[in-house]
Amino acid sequence: MDAREQAARVAIVSACRAMNAKDFNQGAAGNISARLDEAMLITPSGVDYDELAPEMIIRMDLTADEPVRHAATGLKASSEWRFHRDILRARPDVAAVVHAHAPYATVLSMLRRPIPASHYMIAAFGGAQIECTDYAPFGTEQLSALAVAGLGPRQGVLLGSHGMIAVGPDLKRALWLAGELETLARLHFLAGLAGAPVILPDSEVLSLVARFAAYGPGAQKS
Repeated sequence: MDAREQAARVAIVSACRAMNAKDFNQGAAGNISARLDEAMLITPSGVDYDELAPEMIIRMDLTADEPVRHAATGLKASSEWRFHRDILRARPDVAAVVHAHAPYATVLSMLRRPIPASHYMIAAFGGAQIECTDYAPFGTEQLSALAVAGLGPRQGVLLGSHGMIAVGPDLKRALWLAGELETLARLHFLAGLAGAPVILPDSEVLSLVARFAAYGPGAQKS
């Protein structure tokens, strides 16, 4: 294992613990992957993040059709390995995928409500709406297809009755976007309790997308 892979493994463990510390995930729920050349590094299934160590992270080739089991520990790749693999295959611009059962994002997903442009920060996700998919059982081809289609060219999506996904060109940005997605979900839900949030015009949001490419962690500096 080279230094680059070891650093990526350490970063995944840190990101997993940060998700729980920021209260948009809990226990062993959710999962994270990072691209490594023609493979991905992904969290194992069912390991509490307080107990997760870099050597437990599993390496899978992006052409794999079955979940990989860790040779030393016997741990199996996350049950959601399929949509991580398929997103990384479909989106060459994506190098990290963060999946979490964030409370407000999950509430909206249970209601099948996409997040519209009720707040300008939605532009960070590359469009004027964060879509919500239909439901499909976890770990299935159906869920993976819904996730890839719902994500489209954007940086986030809600999975029906499940949770959310955020992606980015590196893990730092994907984790930041996951937190921003949960904040958008919370703000939109709370505003809805008081009335009907005002939705910004698509043209206004789309005018901000390029500006957000240079804003926040992992931004494209020009």
